[in-house]
Amino acid sequence: MTAQALLFTLSAIGISETAYLIKKRILFKDPFCPVGENCLAVLKSKYNKIFIIPNDILGLFFYLACAAITAFLVMDVFPLTLLSLIIKILIGVGSLISFFLTYLQFRVIKAWCFWCLMSAWTIWLMAVILLLSGI
Repeated sequence: MTAQALLFTLSAIGISETAYLIKKRILFKDPFCPVGENCLAVLKSKYNKIFIIPNDILGLFFYLACAAITAFLVMDVFPLTLLSLIIKILIGVGSLISFFLTYLQFRVIKAWCFWCLMSAWTIWLMAVILLLSGI
């Protein structure tokens, strides 16, 4: 139950972070970047979309799905084995995409985005929790 609570909490953090970025993008306002100087270089780069969908929207859907599945696991909604498999696949794919996007920041864009790194670390922490908990 503790691992599921942690996954849910991290999902809530991710939802808050992506909702903030979506709000700023829709209002045409620059997000506050507490660390780094080139946050906007990353957020406005040509890599800010995957399959024409902005990364912040994909991130929001990812975190909402993780929160919902984790809530279902806590409530013992059946089929538990299918939900467990889905959350593992979802977080595994999310980890790989986060790794790729972090690589792009480092090697291609050559700028760091605080919000992007926060999201990547959140997803990687979710993956570590999954690996250690055996959900």
